Amino acid sequence: MKKIVCTVLVALGFTTVNAQEVAKEKSPLRFSGYIETYYSYDFGNPDNHLRPGFVYSHNKHNELNLNLGFAKVNYTKDNVRGNLAIMAGTYAEYNLAAEQDLLRNVFEANVGVKISSKHNLWVDAGIMPSHIGFESAIGKDCQMLTRSILADNSPYYEAGAKIGYTSKSEKWYLAAMYLNGWQRIQKIDGNQTPAFGTQITYKPSGKTTLNWSTYAGNEQPDFDRKWRYFNNFYGQFKLSDKTNLTAGFDIGSEQSANKSDKYDTWYSPVLILQYKPTAKIQLAARGEYYDDEKGVIIATGTENGFKTYGFSANFDYLVSDNVMFRIEARNLASKDEVFLKNGNPTDNNTFLTTSLAISF
Repeated sequence: MKKIVCTVLVALGFTTVNAQEVAKEKSPLRFSGYIETYYSYDFGNPDNHLRPGFVYSHNKHNELNLNLGFAKVNYTKDNVRGNLAIMAGTYAEYNLAAEQDLLRNVFEANVGVKISSKHNLWVDAGIMPSHIGFESAIGKDCQMLTRSILADNSPYYEAGAKIGYTSKSEKWYLAAMYLNGWQRIQKIDGNQTPAFGTQITYKPSGKTTLNWSTYAGNEQPDFDRKWRYFNNFYGQFKLSDKTNLTAGFDIGSEQSANKSDKYDTWYSPVLILQYKPTAKIQLAARGEYYDDEKGVIIATGTENGFKTYGFSANFDYLVSDNVMFRIEARNLASKDEVFLKNGNPTDNNTFLTTSLAISF
């Protein structure tokens, strides 16, 4: 009798455990989070503790601060998906300064529906990560601690609707977007002009990613409409088990005036080389150039506009699988005196930044 009772109890216990495991595996909800703290020292020594105005991430001088922290919930089930993430930090404060108060702390809020039973074809709508560029707001996903000038001055996020297709081989991804504007949730007053975006990503192998993203829209009230056209190209190459190379190029044009045939153009190339000598150490170097003579994106009011070279050297130490310590030295040199040092104009800027990040 005891053997029978024991056998039944063991069976019930085993069934309960398995049922719990199955339930856990089938749960459509996933919770995650990210926290990145940082300290940056700008040798220009700005009195207001703010780095130059074209820097939107890690932009506080001589302060221990939070760049980005968020809590996220993801829902995925069959042909429906959704994301909601609430954030805080200097990234949110400066990148979303133009948004409504209640939206300034929204990192993601989107819903997606799979519209084909035969193909991996989705429609997503809401606030989403930008389709432009290889550098995201999440530092741990980037090869360098700070963002390139190119990344800081193109959209990190977008609001609108997207239709996206992934091929069965997963080598191709194609998407088209209807957007509120250039990194905008709230449209500009008097602007009823739609904005559009496209993305083509090709992965011929697990070692290579090639991407072309575009944007077309108007960032002014309709009575002063100036069409903006933008292209983002990048390639990511795994040269060996320890070495990665990323090459990017942005080019954009905007009408010089309403109904004008003339366009003001800006462009920026960037190159990043990353080397991993050990499982816990990552080294990286970045070279970049940003040319915006007419001040479309970065206005300086100087004779030659914003024409700036940059070089960065980065060291990462992976404390654990989900904790990263980073330190980066960076120098920017411009044709004109677009920086300040102790309150006086200068043509170069040097700063040192360190960060500690955890993901969970």
